[in-house]
Amino acid sequence: MPESPATGAPRNPDLLAIYCNDHLAAAAGGIELVSRMLGRHRGNRYEAPLEQLLDELREERSAVRRTIDDLDLPVRQYKLVASWVAEKLSRAKLNGRLVSRSPLSDLVEFEFIATAVLAKRAGFETLRALGAADPRIDAALFERLIDQADRQHHWLSDARRDVAASVFGGDAEAAGDAADT
Repeated sequence: MPESPATGAPRNPDLLAIYCNDHLAAAAGGIELVSRMLGRHRGNRYEAPLEQLLDELREERSAVRRTIDDLDLPVRQYKLVASWVAEKLSRAKLNGRLVSRSPLSDLVEFEFIATAVLAKRAGFETLRALGAADPRIDAALFERLIDQADRQHHWLSDARRDVAASVFGGDAEAAGDAADT
């Protein structure tokens, strides 16, 4: 179905609903993961940045939900539930320890959330671009969220390198220098 010139309505609203619901579900999963990470890192140097990240993830989830509502798209609750269940099941990953938490868990969590931030940033870019044609989408909001995701990814990448160095050894700064090239 071609774009409607009168309203700027998006093509393939059914696909847009799937896309937005997938990002909404991923946001819910990210909030669960960062909440768990925050519980693990209370009292250390990661606590304050994780608190800020959690607040920002909640804001981003609200922005996606508001966009879904503004576009009059359905919210698929089963995707939100599936994301919540998947996050809980991810806690049972094989990490070399049966009863206690492995230091590897910290590294895997930081790697996962850093990668997820890149995926949500891509989603924000898509919605920002669509906002140029559809006035129901706040393109400026998604521009701000893209910048926020860039800051989040930068911090998470640094934290991930620090955690990797604490688990395996090596120089986190050297890894960061290599990543900047």
